[in-house]
Amino acid sequence: MRQSALVDTDSGERILIDCGPDFYQQMLQVDYRRIDGVLITHEHYDHTGGIDDLRPFCRFGDVDIWLDAYTAGHLRQRLPYFFREKLYPGVARLHFHEIAPGDTFNIGQTTILPLRVMHGMLPILGYRMGPLGYITDMSSCPEETVKALLGETPETEGLGPVDTLVINALRFEPHAAHQNVEEAVKFAEQIGARQTRFIHFSHGIGLHRVTNAQLPDSIRLAYDGEELVIRN
Repeated sequence: MRQSALVDTDSGERILIDCGPDFYQQMLQVDYRRIDGVLITHEHYDHTGGIDDLRPFCRFGDVDIWLDAYTAGHLRQRLPYFFREKLYPGVARLHFHEIAPGDTFNIGQTTILPLRVMHGMLPILGYRMGPLGYITDMSSCPEETVKALLGETPETEGLGPVDTLVINALRFEPHAAHQNVEEAVKFAEQIGARQTRFIHFSHGIGLHRVTNAQLPDSIRLAYDGEELVIRN
Protein backbone atom coordinates (compact mmCIF):
# COMPACT_ATOMS: atom_id res chain seq x y z
CA MET A 1 0.00 0.00 0.00
CA ARG A 2 1.00 3.63 -0.38
CA GLN A 3 3.28 5.00 2.29
CA SER A 4 1.89 6.35 5.56
CA ALA A 5 2.83 6.05 9.22
CA LEU A 6 0.98 6.24 12.52
CA VAL A 7 2.93 7.33 15.60
CA ASP A 8 1.64 6.65 19.12
CA THR A 9 3.68 8.69 21.60
CA ASP A 10 4.48 7.95 25.24
CA SER A 11 2.49 11.05 26.21
CA GLY A 12 -0.62 9.71 24.50
CA GLU A 13 -0.75 11.57 21.19
CA ARG A 14 -1.59 9.77 17.96
CA ILE A 15 0.05 11.44 14.96
CA LEU A 16 -0.45 10.46 11.32
CA ILE A 17 2.29 11.10 8.76
CA ASP A 18 0.80 11.46 5.27
CA CYS A 19 -2.68 10.36 4.29
CA GLY A 20 -2.56 8.50 1.00
CA PRO A 21 -5.19 6.71 -1.09
CA ASP A 22 -4.90 3.55 1.04
CA PHE A 23 -5.58 5.36 4.32
CA TYR A 24 -9.08 3.95 4.80
CA GLN A 25 -7.91 0.35 4.38
CA GLN A 26 -4.84 0.90 6.54
CA MET A 27 -6.84 2.33 9.43
CA LEU A 28 -9.15 -0.69 9.51
CA GLN A 29 -6.18 -2.57 10.97
CA VAL A 30 -5.76 -0.40 14.09
CA ASP A 31 -7.92 0.75 16.98
CA TYR A 32 -10.36 3.55 16.21
CA ARG A 33 -9.61 6.64 18.28
CA ARG A 34 -8.74 10.29 17.93
CA ILE A 35 -5.96 11.45 15.60
CA ASP A 36 -4.33 14.41 17.32
CA GLY A 37 -2.53 15.71 14.25
CA VAL A 38 -1.63 14.95 10.65
CA LEU A 39 1.77 15.77 9.15
CA ILE A 40 1.93 16.09 5.37
CA THR A 41 5.25 15.80 3.54
CA HIS A 42 4.08 17.13 0.15
CA GLU A 43 1.06 17.47 -2.11
CA HIS A 44 1.47 14.46 -4.42
CA TYR A 45 -1.62 12.26 -4.58
CA ASP A 46 0.05 9.16 -3.16
CA HIS A 47 0.59 11.14 0.07
CA THR A 48 -2.67 13.11 0.23
CA GLY A 49 -5.32 11.11 -1.65
CA GLY A 50 -6.97 9.82 1.54
CA ILE A 51 -7.64 13.14 3.24
CA ASP A 52 -11.40 12.88 2.64
CA ASP A 53 -11.35 9.63 4.66
CA LEU A 54 -10.43 11.60 7.77
CA ARG A 55 -14.18 12.25 8.13
CA PRO A 56 -14.87 9.46 10.66
CA PHE A 57 -12.19 10.87 12.96
CA CYS A 58 -14.04 14.19 13.20
CA ARG A 59 -16.29 12.36 15.63
CA PHE A 60 -13.56 13.11 18.18
CA GLY A 61 -13.16 16.75 17.13
CA ASP A 62 -11.78 18.79 14.24
CA VAL A 63 -8.66 17.41 12.55
CA ASP A 64 -5.49 19.55 12.57
CA ILE A 65 -3.11 19.19 9.61
CA TRP A 66 0.41 20.61 9.45
CA LEU A 67 1.91 21.24 5.99
CA ASP A 68 3.92 23.83 4.08
CA ALA A 69 2.30 26.75 2.25
CA TYR A 70 2.87 25.27 -1.22
CA THR A 71 1.10 22.04 -0.30
CA ALA A 72 -1.72 23.88 1.47
CA GLY A 73 -2.40 25.95 -1.64
CA HIS A 74 -2.59 22.88 -3.87
CA LEU A 75 -4.90 21.02 -1.49
CA ARG A 76 -7.26 23.98 -1.14
CA GLN A 77 -7.63 23.95 -4.93
CA ARG A 78 -8.02 20.17 -5.11
CA LEU A 79 -10.46 19.89 -2.18
CA PRO A 80 -12.40 23.19 -2.16
CA TYR A 81 -15.47 21.73 -0.43
CA PHE A 82 -13.50 21.52 2.83
CA PHE A 83 -12.92 25.27 2.90
CA ARG A 84 -16.23 26.90 1.99
CA GLU A 85 -17.87 29.31 4.41
CA LYS A 86 -20.87 26.98 4.72
CA LEU A 87 -19.90 23.32 4.91
CA TYR A 88 -22.39 20.66 3.91
CA PRO A 89 -23.37 18.14 6.62
CA GLY A 90 -20.82 15.42 7.20
CA VAL A 91 -17.83 17.08 5.55
CA ALA A 92 -14.55 16.60 7.40
CA ARG A 93 -13.65 19.60 9.54
CA LEU A 94 -10.00 20.27 8.74
CA HIS A 95 -7.71 23.00 10.01
CA PHE A 96 -4.50 23.71 8.08
CA HIS A 97 -1.44 24.95 9.95
CA GLU A 98 1.24 26.21 7.56
CA ILE A 99 4.80 25.46 8.65
CA ALA A 100 8.34 25.89 7.35
CA PRO A 101 11.57 23.91 7.80
CA GLY A 102 13.26 24.62 11.12
CA ASP A 103 10.14 25.99 12.83
CA THR A 104 9.32 23.61 15.68
CA PHE A 105 5.76 23.16 16.89
CA ASN A 106 3.91 20.94 19.34
CA ILE A 107 1.09 18.44 19.03
CA GLY A 108 0.10 17.94 22.64
CA GLN A 109 3.32 17.27 24.50
CA THR A 110 5.21 16.10 21.40
CA THR A 111 7.64 18.52 19.76
CA ILE A 112 8.04 18.21 15.99
CA LEU A 113 10.74 19.71 13.79
CA PRO A 114 10.04 20.06 10.05
CA LEU A 115 13.08 19.28 7.88
CA ARG A 116 13.87 20.44 4.35
CA VAL A 117 14.46 17.71 1.79
CA MET A 118 14.43 17.81 -2.01
CA HIS A 119 12.17 15.62 -4.15
CA GLY A 120 14.00 16.20 -7.41
CA MET A 121 13.49 19.94 -7.92
CA LEU A 122 10.53 20.12 -5.48
CA PRO A 123 11.24 21.23 -1.89
CA ILE A 124 9.25 19.03 0.51
CA LEU A 125 9.20 18.26 4.23
CA GLY A 126 10.60 15.52 6.39
CA TYR A 127 10.08 15.45 10.16
CA ARG A 128 12.02 14.81 13.33
CA MET A 129 9.87 13.81 16.28
CA GLY A 130 12.19 13.25 19.25
CA PRO A 131 14.09 10.01 18.53
CA LEU A 132 12.28 9.43 15.20
CA GLY A 133 13.41 10.79 11.86
CA TYR A 134 10.93 10.38 8.98
CA ILE A 135 11.81 11.27 5.38
CA THR A 136 10.14 10.14 2.19
CA ASP A 137 10.52 10.96 -1.52
CA MET A 138 13.97 12.45 -0.98
CA SER A 139 16.60 12.70 -3.66
CA SER A 140 18.88 15.00 -1.64
CA CYS A 141 18.83 17.28 1.38
CA PRO A 142 20.80 20.21 2.78
CA GLU A 143 23.47 19.70 5.42
CA GLU A 144 21.20 21.33 8.00
CA THR A 145 18.81 18.36 7.73
CA VAL A 146 21.63 15.89 8.32
CA LYS A 147 22.74 17.88 11.37
CA ALA A 148 19.18 17.94 12.72
CA LEU A 149 18.96 14.14 12.48
CA LEU A 150 22.30 13.90 14.28
CA GLY A 151 21.17 16.30 17.01
CA GLU A 152 23.69 18.98 16.02
CA THR A 153 21.40 21.99 15.53
CA PRO A 154 20.07 24.46 18.11
CA GLU A 155 16.58 22.99 17.65
CA THR A 156 17.81 19.46 18.45
CA GLU A 157 20.23 20.31 21.25
CA GLY A 158 20.13 17.60 23.89
CA LEU A 159 18.27 15.09 21.72
CA GLY A 160 21.30 13.37 20.22
CA PRO A 161 21.05 11.33 17.00
CA VAL A 162 17.74 9.76 16.06
CA ASP A 163 17.19 6.21 17.30
CA THR A 164 14.98 5.26 14.36
CA LEU A 165 15.31 6.54 10.81
CA VAL A 166 12.66 6.01 8.15
CA ILE A 167 13.74 6.95 4.61
CA ASN A 168 12.85 6.23 1.01
CA ALA A 169 14.73 3.85 -1.30
CA LEU A 170 12.86 3.59 -4.60
CA ARG A 171 14.83 0.93 -6.47
CA PHE A 172 18.38 -0.18 -7.28
CA GLU A 173 18.69 1.93 -10.43
CA PRO A 174 19.22 5.71 -10.17
CA HIS A 175 16.18 8.01 -10.26
CA ALA A 176 15.99 11.77 -10.72
CA ALA A 177 13.60 12.43 -7.83
CA HIS A 178 14.22 9.62 -5.32
CA GLN A 179 17.12 7.93 -3.58
CA ASN A 180 18.04 4.51 -4.90
CA VAL A 181 19.14 1.74 -2.54
CA GLU A 182 22.83 2.62 -2.69
CA GLU A 183 22.14 6.27 -1.88
CA ALA A 184 19.72 5.35 0.92
CA VAL A 185 22.25 2.99 2.54
CA LYS A 186 24.91 5.69 2.39
CA PHE A 187 22.56 8.22 3.99
CA ALA A 188 21.47 5.75 6.68
CA GLU A 189 25.08 4.96 7.57
CA GLN A 190 25.84 8.68 7.81
CA ILE A 191 23.06 9.09 10.37
CA GLY A 192 23.90 5.86 12.22
CA ALA A 193 20.48 5.19 13.73
CA ARG A 194 19.94 2.03 15.77
CA GLN A 195 17.33 0.93 13.26
CA THR A 196 16.52 2.17 9.77
CA ARG A 197 13.55 1.24 7.62
CA PHE A 198 13.37 1.79 3.87
CA ILE A 199 9.98 2.91 2.56
CA HIS A 200 8.41 4.16 -0.67
CA PHE A 201 10.01 1.51 -2.86
CA SER A 202 8.77 0.13 -6.15
CA HIS A 203 8.35 -3.49 -7.24
CA GLY A 204 11.84 -3.08 -8.68
CA ILE A 205 13.20 -3.42 -5.14
CA GLY A 206 12.74 -7.21 -5.39
CA LEU A 207 11.69 -9.70 -2.71
CA HIS A 208 12.07 -8.66 0.93
CA ARG A 209 14.08 -11.72 1.93
CA VAL A 210 16.46 -11.27 -1.00
CA THR A 211 16.98 -7.54 -0.64
CA ASN A 212 17.20 -7.59 3.17
CA ALA A 213 20.04 -10.11 2.89
CA GLN A 214 22.02 -7.51 0.94
CA LEU A 215 21.51 -4.73 3.50
CA PRO A 216 23.47 -3.93 6.69
CA ASP A 217 22.00 -5.53 9.82
CA SER A 218 20.49 -2.27 11.11
CA ILE A 219 18.64 -1.58 7.83
CA ARG A 220 15.55 -3.43 6.62
CA LEU A 221 12.72 -2.94 4.15
CA ALA A 222 9.54 -1.88 5.92
CA TYR A 223 6.30 -3.77 5.29
CA ASP A 224 2.57 -3.06 5.60
CA GLY A 225 1.48 -3.21 9.23
CA GLU A 226 4.98 -3.29 10.70
CA GLU A 227 5.21 -1.95 14.26
CA LEU A 228 8.44 -0.42 15.57
CA VAL A 229 9.38 0.48 19.14
CA ILE A 230 11.38 3.70 19.21
CA ARG A 231 13.78 4.30 22.09
CA ASN A 232 14.12 7.70 23.70
